[in-house]
Amino acid sequence: MKLSAFSPDSVGDGFLAVQEQMSVGDFLAALLVSLAAAAAASLLYRFFYERRGTGSQIHRAFPLLSLAVTTLFIGVQLSLPLSLGLLGSLSIIRFRTPIKEPEEVGFIMLVIAAAICAATKQFAFILYLYLFALAALVAARGAAAVRWLRRDGVLVLTLPAEAALAKADEIEKALAAHLPRYTLESASTRNGMSTNQYVFGGLRDASELQKALFAAAPFAAVNVFLERPGGIR
Repeated sequence: MKLSAFSPDSVGDGFLAVQEQMSVGDFLAALLVSLAAAAAASLLYRFFYERRGTGSQIHRAFPLLSLAVTTLFIGVQLSLPLSLGLLGSLSIIRFRTPIKEPEEVGFIMLVIAAAICAATKQFAFILYLYLFALAALVAARGAAAVRWLRRDGVLVLTLPAEAALAKADEIEKALAAHLPRYTLESASTRNGMSTNQYVFGGLRDASELQKALFAAAPFAAVNVFLERPGGIR
């Protein structure tokens, strides 16, 4: 079996064949658009999620991820044998580090989708994708803001089961007097003790609420868990 000799002419012919499908200008334009989309995704991540305490700041990888995915899909388009080889080589890659926040998956897919659109020169799709992504993030933030404004925390009441039945009216009156908004989330009885969990909003004075509850029934415990720094408005 005779191997063909390597020659500069063969390299030049291959480069010309690639140029016929995608020019250098198109390639650079795809990379620039992909990089700009990654920067936009990074800004969205930092604005909506960077203040999360458990985040991994994955937005720092968005520029390299977008450039790599764009180049990868451009290479796949230009050569069918190369695309099959890439599928085989990428199948051995495993990501074993757990993702700390679920929204990170969404942002990674957003960057990958924009990179693929850039690689296929569907630049308008990137604009539409990011407009809808921004609208979805704003809607999610608005829904969270409504819940945040209406909810201060969780109240957990523990008392003997018999007292819970006998003092139900007094407990309701104490709650209504100190909580503008409250909803019973769960109620359970075990070993003669009843535990009721309420979601509340509009609490002004936690100590007064606890005093009123202890006066209304023989509670074993009255726990107030506030969900925000600073707690009560």
